[in-house]
Amino acid sequence: MTFTAQIVLDENTRPGDLFIPLEKGSLICTACGHRCQLRPGQRGVCKVRFNDENGVLKVPFNYAAGVNNDPIEKKPFFHVLPGTQAMSFGMLGCDFRCSYCQNWFTSQALRDDASSLHFESITAKEICDLADQYGSKTVVSTYNEPLITSEWAVEVFKEAKERGLVTGYVSNGHGTPEVLEYVKPWLDLFKIDLKCFDKKKYSKLGGKFEEVLETIRRVYAMGFWTEIVTLVVPGYNDSDEELTQMAEFVASVSQGIPWHVTAFHPLYKMTDRGSTPIDTLLRARKIGLKAGLKFVYSGNRPGEVGDTENTNCPQCGKTLIERYGYQILANHIENGACPDCREPIPGKWSVS
Repeated sequence: MTFTAQIVLDENTRPGDLFIPLEKGSLICTACGHRCQLRPGQRGVCKVRFNDENGVLKVPFNYAAGVNNDPIEKKPFFHVLPGTQAMSFGMLGCDFRCSYCQNWFTSQALRDDASSLHFESITAKEICDLADQYGSKTVVSTYNEPLITSEWAVEVFKEAKERGLVTGYVSNGHGTPEVLEYVKPWLDLFKIDLKCFDKKKYSKLGGKFEEVLETIRRVYAMGFWTEIVTLVVPGYNDSDEELTQMAEFVASVSQGIPWHVTAFHPLYKMTDRGSTPIDTLLRARKIGLKAGLKFVYSGNRPGEVGDTENTNCPQCGKTLIERYGYQILANHIENGACPDCREPIPGKWSVS
């Protein structure tokens, strides 16, 4: 079954751009922080990028495992075009193997036999036609890890840019300088998961801790609009010490980066613990504010976390955006600033 799916998936590929050639047909794939060195016939850690028998890197192309019109707040981007829709598309595969993955059904394809093998052929034009049809302001690569399918994302985003659409990644942040330079002309937004603050834990998830931290630094420095998400998992990354380390790191990059501390719910292979308590989310938010972050949001528990889903002016305290989950109840931001004290609020508040 998996082998059959692999054959079908391999037919939906094209030669890739993100690689360094080596001798005798070998190459280094530069799409993610693993930098897989592949001899002819070998597959990368992600399972969906591979060096074919002729020494040509093949990468996913012209298909989607899911296309949905979602609220931009679901990504979550809280400082981007509030109340608008994001045409969201994803492929199959991931370079991580998180036991609590919320999108494991698509991300763990070719790695877990219980995962999805379903996908449909689609073109970049068809995805953007859907965005236009449904009034989406943004086109976002999500559901699986977008870095490993960057050639396809760029194809979609080139089309999106011609139509005046904003473009985004929902990523684990396990990147490389090469892939960031590759997507830079076509990509506007970067949501990155900071899953923990521990090298060994990241290794068990299947990634390299240092590469994630460096990618966050680089993404912000390159001018992508950046928001960080931490899924707060009971007994895993919810200690005061680790939450403080994460908050202080984000603040060291910029105090204006929004940090979302979101609730875990038992899923996939991590069903040995309950959902994140409300008190834990509120504690994490206080830690973020204490570290100097100006915008810290509690997520995945709409209506249960008080006003911590709202955006407040860091200067005068005025409530600027009122939210209930993915719904915008009120938006008082004027020309990217607080209407009372005129404090600039970082974000992307208009398409232009």
